[in-house]
Amino acid sequence: MHRLAAGFVLALALPGAFAVAQEDFSAWPLLTPSFPSTGGGGVVIGGYKPVVNGPVCTTDFTATVPNGMVMQNRVEFDAVAMQGGVLCTNGRWQSADGGASGTTPLRVFIKDGVARRSP
Repeated sequence: MHRLAAGFVLALALPGAFAVAQEDFSAWPLLTPSFPSTGGGGVVIGGYKPVVNGPVCTTDFTATVPNGMVMQNRVEFDAVAMQGGVLCTNGRWQSADGGASGTTPLRVFIKDGVARRSP
């Protein structure tokens, strides 16, 4: 208990020592409508144009596999206000036919009508 209390006091005394630098989302590259999938495998994402609607960001998009087959999908992110814009994070996607779903590490930052993607 004394160690826990001592650690708490130390944390209060040195708040800057435990601070994590916040990412500068305005430094992220611009989001282009077409880009390589974060899942790899030569899949190309197309038509990616997230729109903020209350607590979520959503967009329909395509996933084109190397053999040319195009799959229709939709993604929904949590929309979090920060740095004067909205961070779209915790993305969850689903194929239009409902046969596939998953998550994405991609994050999108939208500010003043400009969308940027996580590096």
